[in-house]
Amino acid sequence: MSELTRTRLAGLTPRHFLWKVEDRVATIRLDRPDRKNPLTFESYAELRDTFRALAYATDVDVVIFASNGGNFCSGGDVHDIIGPLVGMDMKDLLAFTRMTGDLVKAMIGCGKPIIAAVEGIAVGAGAIIAMASDLRLATPDAKCAFLFTRVGLAGCDMGACAMLPRIIGQGRAAELLYSGRVMGAEEGAAWGFWNALHDAGTLEAEALKLARRIADGPVFAHGITKTQLNQEWNMGLEQAIEAEAQAQAICMQTRDFERAYHAFVAKEKPVFAGD
Repeated sequence: MSELTRTRLAGLTPRHFLWKVEDRVATIRLDRPDRKNPLTFESYAELRDTFRALAYATDVDVVIFASNGGNFCSGGDVHDIIGPLVGMDMKDLLAFTRMTGDLVKAMIGCGKPIIAAVEGIAVGAGAIIAMASDLRLATPDAKCAFLFTRVGLAGCDMGACAMLPRIIGQGRAAELLYSGRVMGAEEGAAWGFWNALHDAGTLEAEALKLARRIADGPVFAHGITKTQLNQEWNMGLEQAIEAEAQAQAICMQTRDFERAYHAFVAKEKPVFAGD
């Protein structure tokens, strides 16, 4: 791989969130547990830039977006974000809303499966981060709310009107986005928003187990799967089938595909290397 398209992120030292890479699994935590981990202008921008960089990272295969101090994220900080927004003109407001949307775009485009491990509160932009993740685990007492209408805004924030209906259905999404109410964990699991519920004491271990299972697989092919899951939203069925034919042909050129074949013939478990 060219040095122009290669980067290593294990040694990243972000200023506005916690970061750890172990066994090719990166864990992100917002670092304001005393305030239930709200976002600031700076943490939005640094998260966006980090997910953009992940697209070129050679030492990270899976990302866990974890909780901290019993909570995931309480959305935009009232004092650091909401207050200043009230005094901004349209140009600056649009710059801000585009930046927040760029975080979701970066999460979608990073090429790495993202697992949200949600404990406690995940509201506002915190709910969006969970929504934009590929897989979502939560504790039975987790509270998720797309509460934008409760602060006088529309429910269409950071892609919610496009993504949430695809996860839980149009009617359920509409009700949550109009009302801004809390979606309980059991309700979210029944609707398919949460992939599984785990007790607080085991949540991160289960997220790590899932992450390592994914990381042990054909990670190049996982990146292709993530790309197709997102791009096929905008395709007709015939386009999607053709796109998947091309994607699978690309994966058939990888050494991981060859490794899997030889392992199958030898009645062994394949060991993938991501190439």
